[in-house]
Formats: sequence, structure tokens, C-alpha cells
Amino acid sequence: MTEAVAAVDLGATSGRVMLGYVGRGELRLVPVARFSNGPVTRSDGLHWDIDALWRDVRAGLRAAARLEPGLRSIGVDTWAVDYGLIASSGLLAAPFHYRDDRSLAGVESVHAIVSPTDLYALNGLQELHFNTLFQLAVDAGVPEAETMLLVPDLIDFWLTGRRVAERTNASTTGLLDVRNGEWNTVLIERLGLPLRLFPKLVNAGSSLGTLLPAIADEVGLGPSTVVTAVGSHDTASAVLAVPATGDDFAYISCGTWGLVGVELEQPVLTEQARAANFTNEGGVDGRVRFLHNVMGLWLISESLRDWGTDDLAELLKQAAAVVREVAVFDADDPSFLAPGDMPARIAAHCAAHDLPVPHSRAEFVRSILESLAATFARTVRVASELSGKAVDAIHIVGGGSQNVLLCQLTADASGLPVFAGPTEATAIGNVLVQARAVGILNGNIESMRSLVALTFPPVRYLPRH
Repeated sequence: MTEAVAAVDLGATSGRVMLGYVGRGELRLVPVARFSNGPVTRSDGLHWDIDALWRDVRAGLRAAARLEPGLRSIGVDTWAVDYGLIASSGLLAAPFHYRDDRSLAGVESVHAIVSPTDLYALNGLQELHFNTLFQLAVDAGVPEAETMLLVPDLIDFWLTGRRVAERTNASTTGLLDVRNGEWNTVLIERLGLPLRLFPKLVNAGSSLGTLLPAIADEVGLGPSTVVTAVGSHDTASAVLAVPATGDDFAYISCGTWGLVGVELEQPVLTEQARAANFTNEGGVDGRVRFLHNVMGLWLISESLRDWGTDDLAELLKQAAAVVREVAVFDADDPSFLAPGDMPARIAAHCAAHDLPVPHSRAEFVRSILESLAATFARTVRVASELSGKAVDAIHIVGGGSQNVLLCQLTADASGLPVFAGPTEATAIGNVLVQARAVGILNGNIESMRSLVALTFPPVRYLPRH
């Protein structure tokens, strides 16, 4: 019998609520709500519009309830690292956006106490200035704060009243012990952070209880509807939904960011891995996502915003027809992290590095995609070398899997077959964890991936040379 769960999937530029229908040999998604998401500028910097996001989540759940009033479960995933501070009075302030530069001061203060080498040995995370521990180093002087809740845990708290931290997202804070998956209390105390801020850790698949009565009434669901902790870091959910039929694959979860890596049983904590800025993040069922963050389709979306157009399809068509040599630049350069004026920054970067400066929008798009493909291919190669894991195929999931030119260029640059899709991998992974938790299906990750491959067969791209 097919049953329904709801996936709340919140990305850095948009959010969605989807119904997932799961049964014997069946897995399908029905979108019920989509909404925009993004930073808002306030007097003290960039924040998330968390009130609007929470309102949109509730509206999406109402839409889900109208179609499926007997919904079995709800699961929430979002981006990583950002958090809200909770006091008895509620949320103290809207969470800061990870692109706000206030955390740069936190990097300095943390490294004055723990060196980058020692920090990597403890948490296994790549050096990103917006990692949670650097943000918390700036926020530590908020005496009224009782609990730190990462964004998906914050939404779960508002749904259920429970304050917990789901492990896949908690692994991105830099404050989890990379070897045992528990809060590193010694590190937390060395950094002068209050231990009270860190809630109980739970695994993906844990029940968080039922909806608060007021929320159940508002969205039109029964009081027995449960909320399930999923792989609440969206990349953890996306990697779970890779439709791989073997183990020797690399993945690229491609959206605003390109998360490029391999799945392992144990972390890689070598100096070479630290120098290459690879991270060891938690996956569902204790797997390790050994990966590197690449700037991703942020480069495209910011360029479109600057040009005042959303006609990506036409630009991709024009970009595919470009025959002039275009610049292949470093898509990882930190100068591309902040919002605004992306084409000008790309042009300046190319000029500064003696690369041909794109002349048209089509050339800019082609240059970005060539650069992303080259960076993806290089990162896959390095992930394989550092981990010792053989890679014979690349799976691209997420929004980037729809970009035919990017998928083909990645196959060309890597010399490996690329399997593209599913587009909504994060929501699918979210649904699968819920379905297993409430008993709709059972099995390990490989069996869940087999179901994805059966119901969302990927598109194959072969290298052209």
C-alpha cells in the first residue's frame, strides 16, 4: 500500500514542500508549494528572513494537508552552518546568513586558540570562514541564549517544541568530534562557548514526536502526525538519493553550491586532505561525506540577477553554440562568494590572470560552465586520490543535473561517464528516511538507492574525447 509523507526542503535560494508517495516498488514526488528564499540586509548585516520562511513552510504544509490529511510524517532539511539562538522568550534574532562577513573575526579568534591543523584533527572540516564555530565565536557574548538550533532544527522546534540537533547537519558546525559523532565538549570549552547551547544529538530517522496541537490545527493535520529527523543537511539527503548501483562513484550535489566528493565509511584526516580543503561531514546511517565545496551555480544565478533576466534556457542555448575559446578560471576563488556584480568580478579575475575576458552574456555563461566542469573534474580526481577510493562514474544530482551543457562538459573534463538526476534528490532523500522510519519501507542505503534508480532513472553522458 502506498502512503504519503511530506518533505520540507529549504535551499539557499528557494524552498519547497513536497508530498512523497512510497510503496512497494513505488517512489514519486508531488510538489505542493514553492517559494523564494534569500538574504535580507539589516543594520547589522545579512540575515535570513526566517519569519517569512516559517510562514511559507506552514502554508506549504496546509497545501499538503489538503491533499493528504492522513499524512504519516513530516521531515525538514535545509542548508548547513546557520543557526538561531533560543531563549525562554523565543528566538532572539533572525539567523545570520553565511555570506555575511562578520564571521571573519571569529576565524581569527578561534585560530588564536586552536591552530588550523589541530582543528582539522578534531573536526575534519574544511576551512570555510562561515562554519558554525566561527560564527559562534562572534556570538558568544549573548548571555540570554539558552540553546543554539541549526535552521532545520529550529523549524523542527517550532513544529514539535523539541530542542535537538540532527547529526548530519551538526557535523558541519566544526564542534562535533569527527571520530565519534558527539559534541566535542573539550573543544567547546577551550573556545569559551557555553555548553548549554548544544542540544541533544539525534540520528536521521529519529522520531521527534507529534506536531504541537496549535500547529496541527493551523495546518489541518491530525494531532498524531509525527515529525521525523531526516538527513537535515540538504546534501546528506541528496547523497542518500544518488541512484548508484555500485560503490565506485563520486557525487556532485549541484545547486547554489557544488558539493563534490565520495562516500566513505571512515573520515580522512591526513595533512594532504586538510591542505586540499576537503571536509568530512556526516551522512545518513553513519556514512562519511568526504567532499569539497565548489562555488556552484551561484555564479550563474548571480550573473542572471545582475543582467536582470531569468531566461537561462536561451542563454544556455547560446552558450552551447559559442566557438570562441573562453576562459577556464578558478571557480573556487573566494572573490566570488559575496552577492552582487558577478560578471564584473569574473571579468576582473580573468584580466588579472591573463585569461580571455568574456565579451557577451553567452560567453560568460560558457566560461562559467567550462570552469565549473573543470573544477568538478579536478575535485573528483583529488577526492579519489586522497581517500583511496576508486571512481568509475560521476552522479550529478540536484538542479544542476538539468543543465545538459554542464553535464556533458563535466563528462568531457573528467573522462568519466556522468549520470544526471534526479533533480529533486534532496527531497527524495528526505522522503526515504521518513518512509523507513515510520515503517513504509525497510532496508539499507543501497536498497533505497536501487528504488531511486528504478523510479528516477538518470540520464547518461559519455565523454566526447
